[in-house]
Parts: sequence; structure tokens; C-alpha cells
Amino acid sequence: MLHSLGLFVHARRRYVVAIWFVVLVTLAGAVGSLGSSFSTQFNLPDVESAEGFTLLSDRFGAEESGRSGTIVVRSEGGFTAAQQDALKTYFSQLDARDDMGVVSPFTQAGARQVAPSGDIAFATVSLASDLDSAEQFAEVFAEMKAIEPDVAGAQIEYGGEVFAEFEAPTSEVLGLAFAIVILIFAFGSVLAMGLPIGTAFGGIAAGVLVVTLLSNLLTMPDFATTLGVMIGLGVGIDYALFIVTRYREARHRGRDCAAATAEAVDTAGRAVLFAGITVVISLLGMLIMGVSFMNGMAVGASITVLFTMIASVTLLPALLGFVGERVEVTRWRGVIAAGLVALALVGVGLKQNALLIAAPLGGLVLLAGSFIPFFKRPLPTRRVKPMPETLPYKWSRWVQRRPWLSLVIGVGVLGALTLPVLGLRLGFADEGNYPSDTTTRRAYDLLAQGFGPGFNGPLTLVAAVDSPEQLAAAQALSDVLATTPGVVSVSPAVPNDVAAPTAVLWNLYPTGSPQSAEAADLVERLRGNVVPSVVGESALDVKVTGSVAVNVDFSSYLADRLPVFFAVVLLLSFVLLMAVFRSLLVPLKAVLMNLLSIGAAYGAVVAVFQWGWGASLIGLGGSAPIDPWLPVMMFAIVFGLSMDYEVFLLSRVKEEYDRTGDNELAVADGLAKTARVITAAAAIMVFVFGSFVLDPTRSIKMFGFGLAVAVFLDATVVRMLLVPATMELLGDRNWWLPRWLNRIVPKIDVEGSADARTH
Repeated sequence: MLHSLGLFVHARRRYVVAIWFVVLVTLAGAVGSLGSSFSTQFNLPDVESAEGFTLLSDRFGAEESGRSGTIVVRSEGGFTAAQQDALKTYFSQLDARDDMGVVSPFTQAGARQVAPSGDIAFATVSLASDLDSAEQFAEVFAEMKAIEPDVAGAQIEYGGEVFAEFEAPTSEVLGLAFAIVILIFAFGSVLAMGLPIGTAFGGIAAGVLVVTLLSNLLTMPDFATTLGVMIGLGVGIDYALFIVTRYREARHRGRDCAAATAEAVDTAGRAVLFAGITVVISLLGMLIMGVSFMNGMAVGASITVLFTMIASVTLLPALLGFVGERVEVTRWRGVIAAGLVALALVGVGLKQNALLIAAPLGGLVLLAGSFIPFFKRPLPTRRVKPMPETLPYKWSRWVQRRPWLSLVIGVGVLGALTLPVLGLRLGFADEGNYPSDTTTRRAYDLLAQGFGPGFNGPLTLVAAVDSPEQLAAAQALSDVLATTPGVVSVSPAVPNDVAAPTAVLWNLYPTGSPQSAEAADLVERLRGNVVPSVVGESALDVKVTGSVAVNVDFSSYLADRLPVFFAVVLLLSFVLLMAVFRSLLVPLKAVLMNLLSIGAAYGAVVAVFQWGWGASLIGLGGSAPIDPWLPVMMFAIVFGLSMDYEVFLLSRVKEEYDRTGDNELAVADGLAKTARVITAAAAIMVFVFGSFVLDPTRSIKMFGFGLAVAVFLDATVVRMLLVPATMELLGDRNWWLPRWLNRIVPKIDVEGSADARTH
């Protein structure tokens, strides 16, 4: 079927490209008409902190939907009357807006918003619930800054994520620039370089547009498209790279363009489909976690991967039909032009105006010359080294002669990198991790200075009251909370109705910062010891909520479900690989080695982002816990991507083994034939993912870093060291499968048709 698909798409390439164009235009029109509805809200599962928010809403009428922030002001020696008047006027102007409410510290209602020292104060800002996108927050913030008064001697800062302000690099563009450079080195041809990028663009564009439309139906986090572009760029370029490489190999064997296209789709295209489906399965495994915003991330990333996969086996063969034999033509003008284009993209990403102006001007001139038609040019001859002379072949032979040494070195390196995982602490970073030159970080530091570190993450305790005994227990709890270690201050039990209370709440300020282990421990002690010891038999059900409690609950919720998620993904991957390679040991070995590389990537993330090793080098304001969703998302994507390389490498090894029956020679030949393309593919992914380290958002920065490290380790230590070493040690046992199991397991062919294998 795939062989026929390749011939069909090649023959009707104009129609295929036209269909892709129409689909993209239609999707873009639908997005323009319907818009998007990405969510910035964090929807909690069924945990205690969520129950507390519900009780606050039901009994106290607390709003859950609107976002909030603070305006922190500081004046050395205290605020003068003139300063207070100017600031009160500013706060009144903001409070008069329809989209926010502001409580000034210089009024009776905000009397407690002035620090005991008298030199730091803050105004609370409550935004309307219909403000729910980063663009809306940025627009409101710009309007606030436009009317900000110039108060002599006073410092004004804005706290909260809604007022975060960055001059962010365009990470996607930087990743694309690096991809162009790597592809030029890999192919030495401008047209061959452009095909994977054009294919990836088509797939990513369709995927992102569909995800944008689905955001109106499903809960999609506001960074779902960023993740989609990040993953789509990596896998889209890689998938197309594998197919173009097979196409060029077929052309050099003398096959015409149509036959070479059909062979590439039937061999590399088959592996692309299998690898892409594996990635999608891994991503959709996150649905097991049962968290709406993570479901949105899983669906969004899966859709982007799905469309890049479809583009690889439909759009790419059509483009190959247009390019034909010109894919092999190398012109220095084109190479230089591509380099200048990449330089211009770096300028866009880093916002360097000189590069934006100079590079495109030179690039356009040279690029025009490089694409002058040369239909009559014969296919250039290419000297191909005999297999034993290639570096990958020699490397494989070196590893095979020292399999135990290679195994010990590889496992030792990955094991050492995995050790920091033992100290992994899940939780969300607070605003103290923003870069020190941002207003959000300065506001955070001022509040911590004036009111204590715990002021940035207060706890709220709330309980329903149904009897006099429960009301008495609530009053007794107030006295105990005030003397509890780790508590700076706590309010008395505040009733929702003085005459006939049905609920009470306490506002509690811990000594530790929101992201600290001390604050998390306080939540656990309040729930496990302090509250139960006081309420006794009164049946007063006290819910501990607030941002710190949310961190504790969400981290615990995901940690409890991680083993099930890991088991499902590992089992599905094992079964799929067993069906492909007709072996028990090959998929088992693949699963174990992929776990090693993922563990090492986790360890690197912990060392940098939690322990703070080299954190300042990548723009981090400090160390913090690891986002609870990161291990889940990273495992799903990394495991899927590592299976890509496993399939592309081992399918070649299996092909050679079926042909020769010599395991040792098959491993060496398979590694030699795939080393260059896997290295190029991995380098592209490493740079694409690594470019997101420059993103201002800590979560995206962490995610990009983790993926880059994982892919690097997988393509180097695992593929180039552990795979040949273990396959040498196992010998022919690599391909053993019990007969009864061979009859049960369905056969999945990723090696292509018999005709393709013959060549």
C-alpha cells in the first residue's frame, strides 16, 4: 500500500500540494472566524485543596475564576503625605476600570497591607474573570504602566504572573536556524535541506491550526501550541530527513525519481508511520493521569505529531516529484545563501537588528542564483566509501571487540547522571525564580522583605460548621495554630455570618517561601497532626488550601499515578517492538536502555533546576522544585522519540540479519548505514529543543532542556555504545521468539516490501 501511495503521490504531485494548500487555508480561515479558547486556568483534580476552594466559593462567595496580582510600593523611611496622595490617585484610577478591582494600602480596608516597618506596602489587584489570556494580561499591564505616576522617592513594582514582563527570544526561529545549518552539513544540497523543513512546516501548521480550533471544545493550556511547535519541529524534520535520505540512496543506485520515491515511502516512510504512532501512543498515555490541562497537552502534542507524520508520507513525496534529480545538485551560492538565511533567523530569534538587515539582503541575491533551473544537468556521481572504511563501521567493530567494557562505561555514565533523581522534589516554582531584573521578581523580594517569605504563599483553612461543638472546636483551633511551629501569624476563625455561621476560615502565613520544603511540610503537619488533634470528636472537617496546598496535592496526585502511567507506556512499547522485530530480548533491552536515558535526563533536570547547578547560565533566578507534570510529559515524549531511533536503527540491523544470518556483521552494517542520518536527526532535535532553554517561561525552559539532554544521550551513549555492545553479547539470541508467541503476536513490517528490501 505504501509503495502504491508513493507512486500515486509522485504522479499527482500538483493535486497533492494543492490539497494541502486548500486544507491549510481552510483551517486558517476557520481559526480566524472561530478564534481560540486556550485556558490559563489550572484545573485541579479531586483533592483536598480543590474541595477547600469549592467550600470557600459556596459558603463565602469567593471568586475562583478571576486572576490576581499586586502592586508593591516602597519608600525609604516611610511614605510621605504627598507620596500617599499620588499613589491613592493611581489606585483609584485603576479601581474605576471595569476589568479590575484595586484595594489601596492607604485606606481603612487596606490597613493591613502596610509592612510593620512602614516603608513597604502593596495594593491588591483582582482582574475580571473574562480576562483569561496572556495577550489580554499584557494589554491591561501596558495600560496600567501608561498612567503610572512618577512618584519621587517611591519604587513601584508589579507582582504576580499576570504582570510578568519579558523580552523573550523566539525559540522556534532559533531552532529552525540550527536545523538549516545541520541539514546543509548532512546533505550538502540546498534543495535537499529545504524538503524536510518545508514538510515539517506543512505538518506543524496544520497541527497547530487544528489544536487551536479544538481549544474551543477541550481544555487546552495556553502553552499547548508552544509545545506542539517544539515537538513538531523536532519530529517533522527528522521524519522527512529519514525519507529524503532513503530517496537519495535509491537515486544513487540508478532508480528513477518515481521508483526512488516509492521505495523511500515504502521503507523509511513505513518506519516513520510506526515511530509516529509510537510517539502518539506515548503521549495519549497521559490521559491516564486524569487531569484536564494535561489531557489538553497530550491531545495537542499528539495532533501535531500526527499531522507531521501525514505530511511526511504525502506532502514530502509530492515535493520530491517537483525536485527530482535536482535534490543532488550542490551550488556554493545556495549553500552560502542558506547559511545567510540561518544567520537571519538567528537575528530574528535574538532580536539583533544588524543580522535582520544584512543577512537577508545577501541571502536573497545568492538564493536567486542557486535556484536557476538546471533540468538538463546529469545526476552527479558520488563516491561512496566501502563499508569497512567508514567511521561508524569502525566504531561498531571497536565496541563489538570490547562489549563488556562498552556496557560498563555506558551504564556507568547514565547511572551517574541518574543519581540526582533520588533527591527529586515535585512542586511549582514561585515568583522568586523569575530573573532578578523583572518587576515580578522585585515585587516578590519586596513583599518577602516587608512581610516575611511566607507572605507570598499564605494558606487558607476553611471548614463547614453545623453545630455548636464544631464552632467551639474551630475557636480552639485558632489558639493552637497561633503556636504551631512554622507559622508566623494566623487570623482568628472568621465566620461567614456572625449571627448564624455555617462556615469559618483562617488566613495563615507560614515562615517558609511558597516553594520551600518547609512550607510543604507545614501543610502535611496541619493535616496529619495539628488539626485532627484539636477537632477530636466534633467532626469538624477542616480543609487546608491555598497555593502551597495545591502544590502538595497536585504533586502527590501525579506521583501516585506515575507507576501506572509508566507501566502502560512500557508495556505497549514492548508489545509493539516485539511485533516488529519478532524478538523477546530486543524489545526488553530497548525498554531498559530507554529507561536509563530518561532517568539520566531526569537527573540532569534535577541538578540544574532543583539544585541550581549552572542555573544562572540559562537565565534562572534560582533553584526550585520540578514541575509535577514534567516527568509525565517528558517520559511520554522522550520514550516515543527514543523508540524512533530504535526502530530506524534496528530495522536496518534486522534487514541485514535476515539477508546474511550473521548477527555481528548485521549490527556493524546497520549501525554504519544509519549512523549519519541518526546523528543528524538527533543533532536537529537537540538544537531545536535546546533553543527553548532561552524561553523566559521556566516550565518551557525546563522542558526544552530535559528533552535536549535525553535525545543527546539516547543518540550517543545508547545508540552508539549500549546497542552494539548488548547485541554483540546476546548474539543470535537477539532474534529469539518462542514459536507459540510467534503465532499469537501480529506481524508489523517496518522494513518495506520485498522489492524494496531486494535493492
